[in-house]
Amino acid sequence: MGVHHDELVVSTNGKGTYEITDQVQDKIDKSEIRNGTVTAFVQHTSCSLTMMENAAPAARRDLERFFEKLVPEDGDYEHDDEGRDDSTSHIRMVLTQTSETIPIVDWKMQLGAWQGIFLFEHRRAPHRRRVHITIMGR
Repeated sequence: MGVHHDELVVSTNGKGTYEITDQVQDKIDKSEIRNGTVTAFVQHTSCSLTMMENAAPAARRDLERFFEKLVPEDGDYEHDDEGRDDSTSHIRMVLTQTSETIPIVDWKMQLGAWQGIFLFEHRRAPHRRRVHITIMGR
């Protein structure tokens, strides 16, 4: 059993979804792991990772609008140390997830035809987000 660790840095331009599927696959291609799993983990409390449709950009826009309605910035939140989107970004992260694990077969992630891995930025300001990649297998 082998284990390979790596990292991606994703520069965001503010709120939205940023596809990282190809960057994760590039890390697998450079590893010596043919079959196993890859786990992506984002080390932040104001963004998240999600698996969703990657063919139709409208699906991502719908998700982003849904979260704006579900957790609006103009709500009555106590935690606003870094601005109006401070508490809402943490709540949105809790409602999603900080990691995704995908099986690997013959060096390829076993994603569905329309599945992609996305970093979901919950802050308005641009950020540089670190995504840890762990590839395990043979």
